Amino acid sequence: MKHRFISFFFLFIIFSGFSQEKKKSVLNPYKIGFLYNYGTNENFIFDDIDYTYAIQTYKVQLFYKLGSWKNWDFELILQPQIHSLRHQLINEYFVTPDQENYLEKIAEFTQLKTINLYGVEFGFAGFKKITNQLYFQGSLSLGFSYIDTRTERLAKGFTFIENLSVGFLYKTNEKSHFYLGTNFGHVSNLDFQKPNDGFNILGLEIGYSYILN
Repeated sequence: MKHRFISFFFLFIIFSGFSQEKKKSVLNPYKIGFLYNYGTNENFIFDDIDYTYAIQTYKVQLFYKLGSWKNWDFELILQPQIHSLRHQLINEYFVTPDQENYLEKIAEFTQLKTINLYGVEFGFAGFKKITNQLYFQGSLSLGFSYIDTRTERLAKGFTFIENLSVGFLYKTNEKSHFYLGTNFGHVSNLDFQKPNDGFNILGLEIGYSYILN
């Protein structure tokens, strides 16, 4: 876990270094940030007794202005990310005898395991001013990822990630912003492989961002 945080910290420093360049381009973000999310399937919305599932997500965020409409401002957010997942099958009867090697799968999936997911996500965010320092923010995002371990609910390999988030952005000064919010997340592979029951989570997230120009 520690090495993932260090890796993202260095990525953050590298992107910060780009802010020193005078040359501007449409590919250069106007703001960069880092976001941490913790989510689980065990909550008041999702509480599937068949399995346990918890996720920690680390995202580097690159923000691009899209424009304004009425009292809303809109951004595109590019988010390379790493997920650390904890999963265990509780109900062994979820794996049925018609599946190939089902006894071996039950033995494998009922073990608590740590899984890694690597992806990039594209978010569309809108925010509205509440006070001079406080803003309401909502975002919808879709991404592509790779999960490195199979489970009874999702095959190893290519997956989609989807997130709906709402929260509040607080400006400590003209450059620095803090974000606190909640999100609904989903991971599945659109039936490119089987199984594809996927995972749903409800999570809390906290982030920091810095305006470059």
